[in-house]
Amino acid sequence: MAKTGSIERNDKRKRLVKQFAAKRARLKAVALNEALPLEERFEARLKLAELPRNSAACRVRNRCELTGRPRAYYRKVRMSRIALRELASKGQIPGMVKSSW
Repeated sequence: MAKTGSIERNDKRKRLVKQFAAKRARLKAVALNEALPLEERFEARLKLAELPRNSAACRVRNRCELTGRPRAYYRKVRMSRIALRELASKGQIPGMVKSSW
């Protein structure tokens, strides 16, 4: 189990990303628009830099929904390999069987 502080910090980042997504997208569109004057684009970059760092989507870490483990994360099931294996062994994931050869 991961530290609860790490999980809470990541959840806070997710909330900030959701909160500032529209504003960040609008400012990025202005900053990358070549048709606009340089001063206007530069001003958009400055406003973008004033936003909280944790509102950037790249700062959110994928974590297991059950344990909070940050490594060995499967996006499709939103779980770590260890939690996935435990649930599969118990037969709680439909269609998943233990492999043997």
